[in-house]
Amino acid sequence: MELMGKALLIMGGLLVFLGLLFIGLGGLPGLGRLPGDRVFHVGNATIHFPIVTMLLVSIILTIVLNLVIRLFRG
Repeated sequence: MELMGKALLIMGGLLVFLGLLFIGLGGLPGLGRLPGDRVFHVGNATIHFPIVTMLLVSIILTIVLNLVIRLFRG
């Protein structure tokens, strides 16, 4: 249970930090407008496909979560 408590505290702190970052900066600068992200304008509608942004976020989260898991195992 101690391990679960530590993990929840770290994840909660990370969420608070990210929330403050998004509020302060209005999001992460440039995120969602990377080369490879597609925007289509069809009539009055705009459709966003942030393909490269999703890949970048996925890679970063994979690295961070692997580091957290290794931290708690050893």
